[in-house]
Amino acid sequence: MAATDADAAESYVEHPLLAEGFLEDRRYQTELVETAVADHTLVCLPTGLGKTAVSLRVTAERLRGDVGAKSLLLAPTKPLVEQHATFYREALEIPDDEIVVFTGDVRPDDRADLWSSARVVVATPQVVENDLVGGRIDLRDVVHVTFDECHRASGDYAYVYIAERYHADAADPLVTGMSASPGGDEEEILGVCANLGVRDVAVMTEEDADVADYTHDTEVEWVRIDLPEEVLEIRDSLNDVITERLETLKELGVTRSTQPDMSQKDLNRMRGKLRELIDNDQSEGYEGMSLHAEVMKLRRAVELVETQSVESVRRYFERQKNAARSSGASKASQRLVSEPRVKEAMRRADEFDGLHPKFRRVRMLLAETLGIEGGERVIVFTESRDTAEALTEFLSDHFDARRFVGQGDKEGSDGMTQKEQGEVLDAFKAGAFEVLVSTSVAEEGLDVPEVDLVCFFEPVPTAIRSVQRKGRTGRQAEGRVVVLMADDTRDEAFFWISRRREEEMEEELRTLQSLADDFETELDDGQGTLGEYADGEAPASAANGAGSGAVGAAGGEGDAIGATGDDGVPSSADGQVGLADFDDGSDDAEATGASGGDGTGDDAGGRDESVAGDGEGTVARADPPEEEDHVEVVVDQRELESTIARDLSKREHVETRLETLAVGDYVVSDRVALERKSVTDFLDTLLGGERDLFEQARDLTRHYDRPVLLLEGGDLYGERNVHPNAIRGALASLAVDYGISVLRTEDEDDTTDMLDVLAGREQLTRDREVSVHGEKGAKTLAEQQEYVVSSIADVGPVTARALLDHFGSVETVMTADEETLKEADGVGDVTAERVREVVASEYRPQK
Repeated sequence: MAATDADAAESYVEHPLLAEGFLEDRRYQTELVETAVADHTLVCLPTGLGKTAVSLRVTAERLRGDVGAKSLLLAPTKPLVEQHATFYREALEIPDDEIVVFTGDVRPDDRADLWSSARVVVATPQVVENDLVGGRIDLRDVVHVTFDECHRASGDYAYVYIAERYHADAADPLVTGMSASPGGDEEEILGVCANLGVRDVAVMTEEDADVADYTHDTEVEWVRIDLPEEVLEIRDSLNDVITERLETLKELGVTRSTQPDMSQKDLNRMRGKLRELIDNDQSEGYEGMSLHAEVMKLRRAVELVETQSVESVRRYFERQKNAARSSGASKASQRLVSEPRVKEAMRRADEFDGLHPKFRRVRMLLAETLGIEGGERVIVFTESRDTAEALTEFLSDHFDARRFVGQGDKEGSDGMTQKEQGEVLDAFKAGAFEVLVSTSVAEEGLDVPEVDLVCFFEPVPTAIRSVQRKGRTGRQAEGRVVVLMADDTRDEAFFWISRRREEEMEEELRTLQSLADDFETELDDGQGTLGEYADGEAPASAANGAGSGAVGAAGGEGDAIGATGDDGVPSSADGQVGLADFDDGSDDAEATGASGGDGTGDDAGGRDESVAGDGEGTVARADPPEEEDHVEVVVDQRELESTIARDLSKREHVETRLETLAVGDYVVSDRVALERKSVTDFLDTLLGGERDLFEQARDLTRHYDRPVLLLEGGDLYGERNVHPNAIRGALASLAVDYGISVLRTEDEDDTTDMLDVLAGREQLTRDREVSVHGEKGAKTLAEQQEYVVSSIADVGPVTARALLDHFGSVETVMTADEETLKEADGVGDVTAERVREVVASEYRPQK
């Protein structure tokens, strides 16, 4: 075996763009490179065997001889991005300043400048997504995109959007996906391939002869741990409370089981039933949801005491007590810490001065590996940051141990900066210390050095994470993996789940490897439209970025812009009449009574067979713009949490620009800005949300002539327990007092279409420019006075102005008696009584 390794080490890859004598030539990597250069490919290779080297060689080949070409390498974390960039700078014969890093630490304007001169960009996907939506970068000249840890390419993760844009925008695209563990079953793997536009899969396992020359056996040991009686007593007290809460939930009819160890799937199903009760306006749903939240908190405490440490559950209880004392604390938190049996469990945890037996077993394993066997490095993985900190402190009495955690600060635990993470890893590689105690942050892709032992403090219930963790050992020499499992606890359940999923994934990879040709055919069948983009043959739904009705009228019943019957208006193929069926507003079109800027109809003559008028009453031209017609939509950065900006940016005729807008969420012209609110957000603002609805309305009307509120989705009158008249009053005030148009849309797709139509109406039909303006400036004195008076319950902005007009000052309003208050226009008995109650009542804070 040693001779084989030595022979392999003497051969290096030769390439005009690769540093001489840098990259070892391994036959299995060369086979993967040949496949990946030929087509969009998912490369599956065990951790530590050179996936990045494969991607590097594909990049070098694609950049060869093409001076203007670019390559893009995407990785999910900042440390991983920095690691890849360092490797590429060392390996490629390209000036270092042409290999650039894009993370959130680099200013957007700087990224735009760097993009133009770069040949290789290494980036986090969220940053690239933002730059694509904001129009700061163009993928046309990118000849290779690598998606590292590509198993993440599902749902709304940025990889999915970037891949779609890349296939649509690039002149000569090539995708390489990389993962040691692309999914737990064929459906997941096929989903990843579909989302990335992959048409081939290249799989190498440790059973392949060429790969086996570079790997060694990794022994996996499962060690059962018995819990001490004191720990079991804490657990049992908590489980008793869980059982009692589940019995109450059983009475509500949302569960049959009251077992404290019921599956998470059953708990999720229970939550769905509670949500149905709430949607049906049944008060039992709210009571049950609070109990469900308490059960989830208790189960977390049980998990910690069983599988982690008493110290971790002690810290957890302390955070729960702090949360229950805070303003706005939930009933679940308050009930949890006041429950006598939970208090008793807290007391037992505080008094417990022993160690979870896993701690001692870890210490014994380290002594064997680093002492008796003469090992050099060990990684201990744990799910809990609390445990990582406690374990590092415990092990440091006997070994040189350091923790390695994520960057975010969590519940009293300081995270690590990117610089600190890099320093710890560099020190670990250099042998400056021997034990790394890490949370999941070290699982994916980071260049953690070869270690002699990987210790799992608890089983990991997912196959992907288990495979990645174990891949930290057994690269250059025989490795050892030990998994600690507390007997008769959740650890056992996770053990069986993990084992089953790993076996399924390994079998799936072997099957995919043996059926590569059939798999490629299956992918081709599912990816037919990707190749069509380049030929200009994309279906209509893909070409304009939306499905049928992409520019149809928005809103629900009663909200249609131009609904017609059998009156001669042309109808679409599906029998639905859309805006695209109407004229574009030429002078010979008849009016339909559309309102002008002053709220009056331009033609009171009513309705005819056509649906367009001239002047301000023109209904939007809604046929898809011609190829040369482009519109621009300015999007607030904070709107990126929705899919709207991404979907707009996929439309060839729409240019999106990202800004941090002071006023509104979207701007489509110099006079039209839109505030988007889901029905839930809208109702929240009426119930005292973070920002007053009417304050936002004032900002819009102060800076834009045609402000619009987009009210999206939901059951406006059934979503919350808000009186319908309160909702109607708010809508009436927005329209009449503030001059804001309120448009209803069904969902994010409908909102996207509405923004497209509005932008086309303003910029193409009206020939107006896009101009962002306005600041959330300080309120004028009059606005502040109105705000003070209108903040009293049942007093809105209109009544506040009436009171101030009548009495002249806030002070006079506040000192007037009920009879005097009723002298102001619009003030009746209820409002006058409420004002006096708020102003004159003694202050009694809730305790």
